[in-house]
Amino acid sequence: MSDLNLPEAGEVATPKSAVKRFAPLAIILIALAAFFALGGPKYVNIDTLRDNRDALAAFVDGNFVMAIAGFIALYAVLVGISFPGASILSVFGGFLFGTLSGGLAIVVGATIGATLIFLAARYAIGDALTKKAGPYMQKFEAGLKENEFSYMFILRLIPLFPFFIVNIVPALFDVKLRNYVITTFFGIMPGSLVYASVGAGVGAVFDAGEDVKLSGLMTQPKILLPIVGLIVLSLIPIAYKKFKAKAA
Repeated sequence: MSDLNLPEAGEVATPKSAVKRFAPLAIILIALAAFFALGGPKYVNIDTLRDNRDALAAFVDGNFVMAIAGFIALYAVLVGISFPGASILSVFGGFLFGTLSGGLAIVVGATIGATLIFLAARYAIGDALTKKAGPYMQKFEAGLKENEFSYMFILRLIPLFPFFIVNIVPALFDVKLRNYVITTFFGIMPGSLVYASVGAGVGAVFDAGEDVKLSGLMTQPKILLPIVGLIVLSLIPIAYKKFKAKAA
């Protein structure tokens, strides 16, 4: 029996530990693949909203609580599996529930979904990449932690970064869950309200026979300038800390 060279206990535990660690991300990837394989994207698009708007509106009128709860759950799931069509679903929310109620539903659903993918990524990867990346990334992480709340809020406000990327990257730098949730909730609120307002007026666009245009929406001056103002406000604590450190 000694010639069988059975593996030591530690050698067996390592692969099992890796499987357990990456299981949440594997489940997310399988769910995303299944969503595409089952034709999910064909149901989350403007054409679907145009073709079914009367039926959807009637259902919401008769089942508002169920509809908004279901929408939040669906939004959370799609964000949780990193489906890259959140802006389209946000238009659905505005059309179904109006700018304010729809915007709030979007924010709640997106925050839940983003938190799920954040926790899965942190559980699987943690800060392993930053430790291997060397002193530069460790220095960056130190700066991030010093101004974590401000930096996270800025990342959420800047419309140039894809939503699913900002959901995952903070997990690589051990961002506090509380700060992640708070900055996600309030940081995505301006953009969510913009898309919800588009959805609230989409019926008139359909009636006029026009197309709903979302490209470039967040970079229009009337929308971008207030967001830039919020970014500047978020930078004030960082600038103050640096000024205070130099003055000391």
